[in-house]
Amino acid sequence: MSQINRRDFLKTLAATSSASVLSVPAAHAAAKSKAKVVVVGGGFGGATAAKYLRMIDPGIEVTLIERNTSYTSCPLSNEVISGHRDIATLQTGYTGLRKHGVNVVHDEVVGIDPARKLVKTKSGKGFAYDSLVLSPGVDFDYAAVEGYSEAAAEKMPHAYKAGPQTLLLKKQLEAMKDGGTFIIAVPPGPFRCPPGPYERAAQVASYLKHHGKAKSKVLILDANDSFSKKGLFEQAWRELYGYGPGGMIEWVPGAADGKVVKVDAQTLTCYTGFGEHKGDVVNVIPPHHAGKVAKDLGLATFKNKWCEAKAETMESKGLADVYVIGDSCVGGDLPTNNAFPKSAHMAMTQAKVAVGAIVAKVNGLPNPVPYYVNTCYSVVAPDYGFSVVHIYKVENGTWIYVKEASGISPVTMPDKSPVPKVYRKLEAEYADGWLRNVMADAFA
Repeated sequence: MSQINRRDFLKTLAATSSASVLSVPAAHAAAKSKAKVVVVGGGFGGATAAKYLRMIDPGIEVTLIERNTSYTSCPLSNEVISGHRDIATLQTGYTGLRKHGVNVVHDEVVGIDPARKLVKTKSGKGFAYDSLVLSPGVDFDYAAVEGYSEAAAEKMPHAYKAGPQTLLLKKQLEAMKDGGTFIIAVPPGPFRCPPGPYERAAQVASYLKHHGKAKSKVLILDANDSFSKKGLFEQAWRELYGYGPGGMIEWVPGAADGKVVKVDAQTLTCYTGFGEHKGDVVNVIPPHHAGKVAKDLGLATFKNKWCEAKAETMESKGLADVYVIGDSCVGGDLPTNNAFPKSAHMAMTQAKVAVGAIVAKVNGLPNPVPYYVNTCYSVVAPDYGFSVVHIYKVENGTWIYVKEASGISPVTMPDKSPVPKVYRKLEAEYADGWLRNVMADAFA
């Protein structure tokens, strides 16, 4: 596919589903280079961008720079902590991208020169680009919680970047005595995977309930006063584990002094404004901000934490020919609080919008009409799950949340009767299918 026409291009870009399959002739070797694109970050967003650039127009030379040689999915990693999933099911390499003709470089980006359009790496190499896609994920603001640090995280794991921290938290949970307290400290939003801490509470409770530790407690100390899928989580907690006074799970919102402002890693103690909470296992999730490479480039202009992009293309508002996607971004229908969730599915959709814009520009075609889609599953027990879908359109350079096309699993049926258990069981199965699909879509 050394040439690309408007009809085929628009038809290809219309396939925005994470499970979409494109039929593109394998002409990687024969295609003449039209442009150079460098992608920084090999998570869901970056991998999707690199792969789809090559699939849609093999005439574009694509280099993906990623520090790690393998990727571990954060979505559904809470099931690893409970023992319901092996971490190997969340891991993948980059062989699939190489088969699409992506030049995968395992190195660390140490600088970007936008004037020269050059990406510099730790090994001393430089990579020129015509367009740059940044998908650096998030970094943690350890200093925002007094007493917390990368060293303290070895005693109070955050487990919010899947991998060794996930396994460390799992090990601590397994060693916890019956009657102990597992504390989850939730940072102020926004943070990646908004329902993640609350799904984690359920997965931890599931482990405790089924491993002879039913006298234990899961205490959620939350800087926020509400959270994603709150009604569904509370229903599940109540039904499966006991919630509130006398139950296994207790949630303390920010308004009730739930915000953790200080920790002591040696004594496993969390301090709120007026309270002191000692745990046997303490999971501290620190506040987030855009990945370091984006912040160093001066792109984190929203509250000095998050990157702003143009709704039509995901091109940075601060730098031309730089596209910022994934968890580092802020966007969506902000005035109505329907902001983009920081999720894998949203990162992949943003990647496809950016790809559409880059391919259109390279080929002198009009930009395709963008839509943004998010799907997020939460699994609270092996046979109990629920989900939410967000759809956004773009009008006059602004994201608009499409309420009519979005939705969430019901708390009750329309006649107020309980939701049949088979519905929850099916959604838990769908979650596994969703994960396999997005992993294949991004990396295979």
